[in-house]
Amino acid sequence: MSTLANPRLGVPQAAEEYPHAPNVGPIGRLGRYMATHFRMVLVGWLVVAVGLGVFAPKVETALSGAGWETSGSQSVQARNLIDRNFHGLSSYGLMVVLHSRSSGVTSPGFAATVARVERTLKASPAVRSVVAPRPGVSISRDGRTAVVQAGAARSSNAMVKAADSLKGKLAALSTPAVQVHLSGASGMWSDFNAANRTAMMKSEVISWPVTLGILLLAFGSLVAAGLPLMLTMIGLASAAGLLYLGTLVMPISIWAMNFALMFALALGIDYALFVVHRFRGALFGHKLNATDATAVTMDTAGKAVLFSGVTVLISLSAVMLVPSPAFRSMSLGIMLAVIFVLAATLTLLPAVLAKLGPRVDKLALPWAHSGEHRSARFERWGERLWRQPVRYGVAALVVLVGLAIPVTQLKTAMPSIKVVPTGDSSRIGYNQVQAAFGRGATGPLQIVTPAGQAATVQRIAAADRGVAALMPTQAGGGYALITAVPKQDPSNPAVGQTIDRLRAKLPRGSVIGGAVAENHDLQAALSAKTPLVIGVVLGLGFLLLLIALQAPLLAAVGVLTNLLATGAAFGVAKWVFQDGALHSLLGFQPQGFLDAWGPVFFFAMIFAISMDYTVFLLSAAKEHWDHTHDARAAMVGGVAHSGRVIFAAGAVMVAVFFTFAISGPLPPKEMGVILGVAVLLDAALIRLLLLPVLLRLMGRHAWYLPRWARRVLPKVTFGHQ
Repeated sequence: MSTLANPRLGVPQAAEEYPHAPNVGPIGRLGRYMATHFRMVLVGWLVVAVGLGVFAPKVETALSGAGWETSGSQSVQARNLIDRNFHGLSSYGLMVVLHSRSSGVTSPGFAATVARVERTLKASPAVRSVVAPRPGVSISRDGRTAVVQAGAARSSNAMVKAADSLKGKLAALSTPAVQVHLSGASGMWSDFNAANRTAMMKSEVISWPVTLGILLLAFGSLVAAGLPLMLTMIGLASAAGLLYLGTLVMPISIWAMNFALMFALALGIDYALFVVHRFRGALFGHKLNATDATAVTMDTAGKAVLFSGVTVLISLSAVMLVPSPAFRSMSLGIMLAVIFVLAATLTLLPAVLAKLGPRVDKLALPWAHSGEHRSARFERWGERLWRQPVRYGVAALVVLVGLAIPVTQLKTAMPSIKVVPTGDSSRIGYNQVQAAFGRGATGPLQIVTPAGQAATVQRIAAADRGVAALMPTQAGGGYALITAVPKQDPSNPAVGQTIDRLRAKLPRGSVIGGAVAENHDLQAALSAKTPLVIGVVLGLGFLLLLIALQAPLLAAVGVLTNLLATGAAFGVAKWVFQDGALHSLLGFQPQGFLDAWGPVFFFAMIFAISMDYTVFLLSAAKEHWDHTHDARAAMVGGVAHSGRVIFAAGAVMVAVFFTFAISGPLPPKEMGVILGVAVLLDAALIRLLLLPVLLRLMGRHAWYLPRWARRVLPKVTFGHQ
């Protein structure tokens, strides 16, 4: 392929005419094969989508509502011991709170309501035992609040489902004089999951029309705009069906479906934008036939999509290092969605594009222009950055660093009761228990020890400065159960310190459990694994970029700029969620910290999305470098060829993520704000400003590859012959 000059700008650029059928690499040949076997590809995907899609409607009821624990931790060991030896009265046992403003437990109406609650619980197959309210233990001093406990007969996930079915029945037992509320860990997760499900549905209703509108503006054609949605729906239906089949083997968190939906939409849009944009340029701009245009498209854009998808999968697989069922299943759900969307992009999309041919521009807007693979507007922007790199680069760097600085004061903790809507039953019951029994009563510590050590454990626990009271000791199966009530609210860091002190002092064989201990252990695991997850993501991300770009310095710059965008996003998160800024506008109660699972999980997600844009920009730049070996042509050409796609994809994802920020409980808001801000900063300030500036400043050095690396690395190009 020859090199020619842009007569308007004098910038060398790769020639873009194809007098003969283009000679393409393996991905291009795959695209050509798909283009010439439309019927086979279509039938294959129909079989996959329908075969797995029939299970998709079942997935929501099959997914688990719990799993927020550390596998093998001391708190999980304690729960298992309590379930076996103490009638299931562990952290996931049910807690029903009865409260009256006017009468006490001895009144006939209150006593009758207690009896009805006990009968309802005993009738449930998920309940192993029922413990009536007892004076000095589960009846308040004023006699107006009482707690009925029910032992768990099933696993933690099954107990959350039991709470789903029981909370309505129990609430119906309320009378004008006595309120009945299901609380405790099972009730809280039941209410939270229901609120989250409602929020996700609300966000979907808002985001789909917004997404279609932005895509229509980006493509200028309704047919072209519908292709990303096709990929999203196929990927999501297939992933949902496979997730359901997965629940037959192991518990999978309901959050897996939520994140799978979001990533299927985000990546389906990203990949389709890049591929369809390149296809239209080859078809209309270079006058290729549909089959050759598809082959050229997949040899360039398809190869970039493949590298991007593999990078996303690597980033998400690192989350598997966290030993928590909820985290691992969420990561699995997203990875399944990514795999299906990626597979559809590499097979179904080229087949559909070749079949559509010029009809890809059907139902086009009047101002739409086909074949403009190289954006004149972004070319002018690239030229401006080339002429004044320091001016724009310093401005972007100041903004990003300024936003990232607050991350050094970021605090994290496990979610408090504030993640549950104020009007939900579990939160009302929670507040009533705290008002009647003290702030620590909603987070009791359950200490299990061999029966012979009970007296020693009681003495140590009673002497600890963080313990307010001890409940009567229970015996069973050769063990003793000592319940210690902390002085502070469960979300107070002092409770975690109390757990650590007691564990250091208690005799061998003693374990501490309870919902607050399970949260403490998970937070400790997250703190321990976060540096490892970040290191693995950065290391493997660098390695993949090195293979794709054949440029060590540029691969390092790509990874470090991703890290800068992540830091800036978490700096904004500290300001919003820890400090409480904008809480009235967004409609949430600040906890004074960010949920502990946010840094590790959102980091992986942000890095995965950022790598999309990095690969799109730098693969376009590498294509120009390989053909011209001119640093200016590589930088300006990369921006000109990828800028419109990055801008449009970023706009769609920001709109989608911000719909989560305005709906539902707190964690989806955290997700929406953090990911939305990250994408906004990444697309606007890094990929379309700072990274091109760094390309300008590095010049030819950006593409330097040592001789030893040439011998080791597989040769990868993003052009075609």
